[in-house]
Amino acid sequence: MSMDYLLPVLAKIIFVLAICMGSVPFLVWFERRGSAWIQGRIGPNRVGPFGLLQSLADVLKFFFKEDFIPKNSFKFYYLLAPAIALIAPLGALTLIPFGGSVLWNGQQIPLQIASIETGFVFILAFAGLEVYPIILAGWASNNKYSILGALRGSSQIISYEIAMGLSFVSMLLAYGTVIPNDIVIAQSSGGSLGFWGCLINPLGALIFWIAIFAETNRLPFDLPEGESELVAGFHVEYGAMKFALFFLAEYLAMIMASALLATLYFGGYNLLPGFDLLASLLSEQTGFILQNCIALFQFISLFLKVAFFMFCFVWVRWTLPRFRFDQLMDLGWKILFPLSLLNVIYMIIITAVMARS
Repeated sequence: MSMDYLLPVLAKIIFVLAICMGSVPFLVWFERRGSAWIQGRIGPNRVGPFGLLQSLADVLKFFFKEDFIPKNSFKFYYLLAPAIALIAPLGALTLIPFGGSVLWNGQQIPLQIASIETGFVFILAFAGLEVYPIILAGWASNNKYSILGALRGSSQIISYEIAMGLSFVSMLLAYGTVIPNDIVIAQSSGGSLGFWGCLINPLGALIFWIAIFAETNRLPFDLPEGESELVAGFHVEYGAMKFALFFLAEYLAMIMASALLATLYFGGYNLLPGFDLLASLLSEQTGFILQNCIALFQFISLFLKVAFFMFCFVWVRWTLPRFRFDQLMDLGWKILFPLSLLNVIYMIIITAVMARS
């Protein structure tokens, strides 16, 4: 493998990891401040200005806490669960394009870590891995609360994955491809389907948005971690850095789901209004290549869309109450599943009509 190919790939991996890992402490701080604002409290305000360093203090606390392993646990699977929880969202992020391409040393470098022809199929596969750490953690901990949390989590994720997958299928039918970059390009080009996916398939966008709350175990769908009845659910026996990995994996899954929602339904890295002018001005003022300036603002456009959906995660968590488990299953099987099936039929008809016109 040549260095001309390897170095750009390594650079993209480091860049995506740095952005995602660096965003998590800020997101934790923002969630705490946001919840305090919504509930009329102060929030973190002791460590650093405005409490901005509180997340770093928490990381240090996790490092120095006792690394406890329950005596009756199944040690190998107990330790494996948090690792899988971290790998799944990171694997899906490698397939999401965060920009067009940049020109470097005469070489066109696409701003996507892995570009494969079955991109969205692999994303679904990585998203499906999210159920395994929940099952493994609950079973390997050998604790009745963690087992109940794992059963809840596995049934919840499997139930909502069907509606989410059908929402995927409806958009793949519309654009006729499973390659993420091609779908983003289709949402910017002209033609009958040349605009954001949420405009041609609003029901699919809504179903997908609801499903990712359930897939990431966020309120009002955090039944696997129901504190009032299960203490902490499937990770009740985890502490120190093992719990920190689950905590980190939850926020990485939220970032991945938000990026996926933006890519599929909200134009992906397509420039927001006015950004094309800013890219031209930046190129004129600095002398940078226009293509690279456009790629920079494409990344900023995707980043802002993901930031908006992350804000919605926080807003919904501290606004809506938790569902009962029977309500959760009813919503998934009796409402979202039939609606997603009807939505697929609707998109088949729309695509056929557009193809003939």
